Amino acid sequence: MTTKNTVQIAVYSDIACPWCFIGMRRLQSVIDDWSDDVEFQVEHHAYMLNPDLPAGGIDSHAEISRKYGISDLRPMFARVEAAARDTGMDLDLFKQKRGYSTVGAHTLLRHAAARGTQGALADALFVAYFMDALDVSDRAVLTELATRHGFSADEVARILGDEGELSITRDEARQASAGGITGVPFFIIDERYSISGAQPAEIFREAITLSLQAAGSDGTASAAR
Repeated sequence: MTTKNTVQIAVYSDIACPWCFIGMRRLQSVIDDWSDDVEFQVEHHAYMLNPDLPAGGIDSHAEISRKYGISDLRPMFARVEAAARDTGMDLDLFKQKRGYSTVGAHTLLRHAAARGTQGALADALFVAYFMDALDVSDRAVLTELATRHGFSADEVARILGDEGELSITRDEARQASAGGITGVPFFIIDERYSISGAQPAEIFREAITLSLQAAGSDGTASAAR
């Protein structure tokens, strides 16, 4: 059987972060274009930009204005939307006006790893939040998305209703921050190379290539059969 090199990529992101959405789409485009001799194992980890949001969310536009001391959000949003267009995404940041807790979404993503649907569910959550302007803290919304990606409705109810599960997610997000990750998206490739931000696809391609070369030279390349 053909032996493949394996590239492991740890992704730290938040569903409410447009740059995370863009960064994941850019990474995925590189993975999709790679030759079949490499197997990519991408694992999503929780990071919450605002972990203490109340039920019902907040006015995210007002919060951004307050945080950055600006009243006109159009220039800031235009820069992000232009980057999204360059990535093939029709993103309108004025469509989603509220920020919601993402702890439930991250908890489901953690459980999606065992189902092999993490990447697809993450993208569906981004689309739901930014493109469809949905409340990604709402259990009905999360149930609709998760049942398309390997979960039963009963499993979603059990996971989201378990405070212990939600606490694990909050702890993981805190540990990511305590470990030195101060902004997202953040990518770690084979524990060799780190990429901060939604870098161009060429940067991901170069880092993956360098990691494969390093693995081959030091004899530690992992393989999947």
